[in-house]
Amino acid sequence: QIYSCSIKQNVAMGYVYDDKKIDQALKKAGMDEKVNQLQHGSDTILEREFDDNGTVLSGGERQKLAIARLFMRSPKVSILDEPSSSLDPIAEYDINKRMFSAAQDNTVILISHRLSTTRAADRIYLFDKGRVIENGSHEELMTLDREYAHLFKKQAEYYLTV
Repeated sequence: QIYSCSIKQNVAMGYVYDDKKIDQALKKAGMDEKVNQLQHGSDTILEREFDDNGTVLSGGERQKLAIARLFMRSPKVSILDEPSSSLDPIAEYDINKRMFSAAQDNTVILISHRLSTTRAADRIYLFDKGRVIENGSHEELMTLDREYAHLFKKQAEYYLTV
């Protein structure tokens, strides 16, 4: 969710912050170039609910800004539901790489229907009707050649067909 306030306030979300920490979070999320292009930088007001001149971000930019919140706090546990759904494939690859790098020894629970996103996960849980039907690493699940492998190959065939 993006709120009708400044970019800084959207990233900090009520936490005490300094500009340097926000700038670092925006950079880690890949939003620094966009923010630097704006006339008021991270002081730019978003949305037009309270400001007719507010900036409206694209869907992908909104997701990156929301992900900057994650980088701002570095929580021990993060739950992300389709964090790259509005991103193009290159931006998705980039933000996933950034998130996994920033997570390091922390726990990230990533919910995704894009199985290309799951490849870097230490452990994958495949659910069907609320039940875990398979779990393991990407390599283990591909070796099992069951439902996960079937779904992964189905999604991949659109990228491999020339």
